[in-house]
Amino acid sequence: MKLKKNYKLVIAADGSAASGKTTGSKLIAKKYGMNFLSSGLLYRYASFQLLKYKPINKVLFLKKKFKNLRLRKLLDKRLHSPEISKHTSIIAKQQKIRAILKIFQKNFAKKHKKVVIEGRDIQTKILPDADIKFFFKCSLNVAAYRRFKELKKRNKNTKLIDVKKAMRIRDNLDKKRKISPLIQAENAVIVHSDKLNIKSMVDKMSKVIEKKIREKYGNRNRVWQK
Repeated sequence: MKLKKNYKLVIAADGSAASGKTTGSKLIAKKYGMNFLSSGLLYRYASFQLLKYKPINKVLFLKKKFKNLRLRKLLDKRLHSPEISKHTSIIAKQQKIRAILKIFQKNFAKKHKKVVIEGRDIQTKILPDADIKFFFKCSLNVAAYRRFKELKKRNKNTKLIDVKKAMRIRDNLDKKRKISPLIQAENAVIVHSDKLNIKSMVDKMSKVIEKKIREKYGNRNRVWQK
């Protein structure tokens, strides 16, 4: 069941680390034939390019890199290395770099019309007028275990206690930092992913989406591709 090309729907998703926002957003995008974008991957890509080329003028360099960026470049497994993760947390605090990525995300939404974008600032600064906003919440224990299983595949020496400690610190920093803290939009729909399996999570999101489509376009039969 996918939306026809001439219909517009913008979905913004945010939430704490390992809260399920990426998984939920990807599945919803696939189900409804929408374009998906992760802001986290954009920052990782920026970090990768900066570390690789070490430009003197970082801002000018990134403006050129993001001018005609093709999304397949965000699938590079090297973007998930520990070095990239560490560097990404540094550049994410830099306003001039955030401004470049903000423009890219806004243009992406304008170009594709049917989009699901997840990440920090999406609901409050990038897409404040999004049709639907999902905010994902998850207990630290569940989120840490999810991230632990993910990291364990890359490093067998990963320990759950270390992952949990790191995530606790990150969540606190995300909420308290001056630049782009983790904030729930007032009109966001809360998704408690630790209380739902993947199917139930997608079902909950789907009900919200289809209700919005009925409110926006009326008769649902004319908005869906057969």
